[in-house]
Amino acid sequence: MPAAADAVRAAYTRRAVEYTELLGSLDAVHAEDLRLIRDWACRVPGPVLDAGCGPGHWTAFLAEQGVEVTGIDQVEPFVEGARRRFPGVEFRVGRLETIPRRDGALGGVLAWYSLIHLPPADVPAVLREFARVLRPGGGLLLGLFDGTPGEAFDHAVATAYRWDAETIGAVLDTAGFDSCGSSRRAEPETRPHLAVEARRRA
Repeated sequence: MPAAADAVRAAYTRRAVEYTELLGSLDAVHAEDLRLIRDWACRVPGPVLDAGCGPGHWTAFLAEQGVEVTGIDQVEPFVEGARRRFPGVEFRVGRLETIPRRDGALGGVLAWYSLIHLPPADVPAVLREFARVLRPGGGLLLGLFDGTPGEAFDHAVATAYRWDAETIGAVLDTAGFDSCGSSRRAEPETRPHLAVEARRRA
């Protein structure tokens, strides 16, 4: 995992400014995603981690909803830019496989398109880390690319992978989560989208 994560970090570091300009605001998100994440945040029982927060717009959105939230990302320019753009919101440099939180400290983890570059074999370890920092009953919301499980494709920044609801559901189960539902979206000129909600098993 470290080698893959280092390569992705380097790729995003080179394009952090460009990425933020193109995709780093709520103007660039789908209305359905905005509703989903808002509704999910209302049900989360405690502090939230925006894991792989990128430019920080989702972290700031959660903070606007009154959620106690921290954004972490391994790409330092993302974190530095988010701090400038959203003063008063907490952002830290951190890696998903070693989250700097004690066991059971969080009520929710948002991982919105932050697992897409991980080789599928590396995803279970990150989900176990999410389970570690979540309290029993804590919520997890994933955003992924829908499609043939494990299929790699050329993403604009780094190689990415597709999942389907059944396959990621099985991985979540072994990591200590109960799936709470999923939704798919396929529209012209965009890659198929998958959202999966789960709850940390007691």
